[in-house]
Amino acid sequence: MSRSRGDWKKISHQSSPKANRPSVDRLAGIAKAPSRERPLSGARTAPQKDFDDYIDFIAPPRPSVTRSSFSDDVDFPMSMELPSMDFADSMELSTSMSMESLSSAGKDVEAEMRRLRLELKQTMEMYNSACKEAVDAKQKAAQMHQMKVEESKKYQELRNAEEEALALVQMEKAKCRAALEAAEAAQRIAELEAQKRLRAEWKAKREAEERRRATDAMNNTDLRYRRYSIDDIEAATHKFDRALKIGEGGYGPVYKAVMDHTNVAIKILRPDASQGRKQFQQEIEVLSCMRHPNMVLLLGACPEYGCLVYEYMDYGSLEDRLCRRGNTLPIPWNIRFRIAADIATGLLFLHQAKPEPLVHRDLKPANILLDHNFVSKISDVGLARLVPNSAAAAAEATQYRMTSTAGTFCYIDPEYQQTGMLTTKSDIYSLGIMLLQIITARSPMGLTHHVESAIERGTFQEVLDPTVTDWPVEEAMVFARLALRCAELRKKDRPDLGKEILPELNRLRCLGQEYDASKVSSSSTTCSSSAPCSFGNDDVSTS
Repeated sequence: MSRSRGDWKKISHQSSPKANRPSVDRLAGIAKAPSRERPLSGARTAPQKDFDDYIDFIAPPRPSVTRSSFSDDVDFPMSMELPSMDFADSMELSTSMSMESLSSAGKDVEAEMRRLRLELKQTMEMYNSACKEAVDAKQKAAQMHQMKVEESKKYQELRNAEEEALALVQMEKAKCRAALEAAEAAQRIAELEAQKRLRAEWKAKREAEERRRATDAMNNTDLRYRRYSIDDIEAATHKFDRALKIGEGGYGPVYKAVMDHTNVAIKILRPDASQGRKQFQQEIEVLSCMRHPNMVLLLGACPEYGCLVYEYMDYGSLEDRLCRRGNTLPIPWNIRFRIAADIATGLLFLHQAKPEPLVHRDLKPANILLDHNFVSKISDVGLARLVPNSAAAAAEATQYRMTSTAGTFCYIDPEYQQTGMLTTKSDIYSLGIMLLQIITARSPMGLTHHVESAIERGTFQEVLDPTVTDWPVEEAMVFARLALRCAELRKKDRPDLGKEILPELNRLRCLGQEYDASKVSSSSTTCSSSAPCSFGNDDVSTS
């Protein structure tokens, strides 16, 4: 089929390089693009389609040019006739020359295509190698970034651990400093305590030495009491004859004897008495410098053997008389009121002692002795303590802390027993219990509770001593209420001895004296204060 010249233009236009320029430009653009912008996932091999287009552009298929085809392509009109054979020959010659030139040009194109293909292959290999290196570099960069992140995290952790360690070190240093300061403070306190203890021990030793010297000097030169020898004591007691023994207490046995034509009671210190020597010395110091009608009189002593010589009290102790030991007669109520007033008077004398108050600490019926006129006297002051005056003491109660309590159960002040704070109000509690015993003749155990319950129930008369039949119940109740106030558990609730207790007891004593006077005027035959009841001396005991 013959083609026109316009068809050849179309073919040449379709197969011209301009028509294939987009694919070539795209390859050139990919080759020129930077390594970071190139597609890496699919970049190991060049796009096959673009490569084929590029090859077709470089070496398009050559058309076979033959004479017949040429003649077919060049469509001469059949009606056209060559003018002559020379023109045909020249035309053939030019055609052959054109064919030779086209053949040589095609060979040059093929050679150039082979060269370009080789260069393209090398370029593609280099491109693939660069893509592989880029991918490896990116992976290494990612690994390096991950390692950097991990290293940064580890560094931060180490930094935090270091900060925590430093904070812990600072805290431990602070604790160590605080411990050192506390240890230094404790050491200073211990040193101060040791110094105080040494000073206290030195002071105690000095006081003990001074006391010993004073005691020795008093034993040798004291003229406040008469000194007896052991021979005098043995002669008076017939070598401590049991028949003359009238009592025995915690201190030791008590003997009745006659010395210097006077009935006396001799108290002998037991050798095994742990506190006996101290009480012995205390009693000498107190009684030898005191004289009062309601305090037992110390006549003399034998310090070497611990013997004390007292005036003899005919009716023994108040405890014996309340319990009617030896079948003695009961004490009338008026004499009981007088005994209570005498005890309060003697106790006030001890509390007003100069220069310092004296607390008895063991006030009880067994330590109240009665003479033949029922005059009561306080004895057994071996446990008495001189209480230092304190400007800081509240009210009129002077207090002093004792390391150990002393006294008799049921008579000891509960507050003194609990805290060790000794005051003159400690004796007031003992006085209250004893006053209740004076009107009830009962045991001190739970006595305050029994009396309070009886007053509340209206059966107070039932708790009074039944051996006395003519009790003035109203006055006895006033007496009992006063005694209960004295026996309050807290010392601040107890009444004052000089301002409240003694005036009321003196009023009751006057009431008893009026009762005695009325009985005397009516010629009564019963015992009165002017004509006391008779007690057998053989049955009298002294504590």
